Amino acid sequence: MHTGERARGRGEGQVLKGLVAGVVGGLVASAVMTQFQTLWSKLAEGNEQSQGKKKKKKSQEEEGDGDATVKAAEAISEGVFDHELTKREEKIAGPAVHYAMGATSGAIYGAMAELTPLVTIGAGLPFGAAVWLAADEAAVPALGLSESPAEVPLSTHAYALVSHFVYGVTTEVVRRAVRNVL
Repeated sequence: MHTGERARGRGEGQVLKGLVAGVVGGLVASAVMTQFQTLWSKLAEGNEQSQGKKKKKKSQEEEGDGDATVKAAEAISEGVFDHELTKREEKIAGPAVHYAMGATSGAIYGAMAELTPLVTIGAGLPFGAAVWLAADEAAVPALGLSESPAEVPLSTHAYALVSHFVYGVTTEVVRRAVRNVL
């Protein structure tokens, strides 16, 4: 084996380790992001109640009917399997899409961190912002899975961006920890 082949093999191995670390980071970060969003919602609800505001009926998105991950799961199920999801299946498929997206984004990030370590600057915040911009602000609306960003209140954009900051930082922390073990 030539020196160049050994170096290339070692490099590919490093990228694979980065990819694996990114998948783990993305999965953990998806769970942390979900917990953060649950906490944020509870705090917002408590704040509304303490200010004497009436509790509003849940929106379609809060009930899961308007959730982009559920819509994506429905589109996949109907388009690929010609199967309409039941409410029970939606409760499983929506989170499955969320975690698949988180793992895939983390995998790309982990591989890129090996190839271009510059992507890890900012402790994952730029990565989280990039995922928010590419997914929430561009791809999801373009695929018809949500309203146009212009139709969404600024508070919802802020909530989504902060949620993705949490995702990005968590992905980087976990990716780095896993990568140090591999």
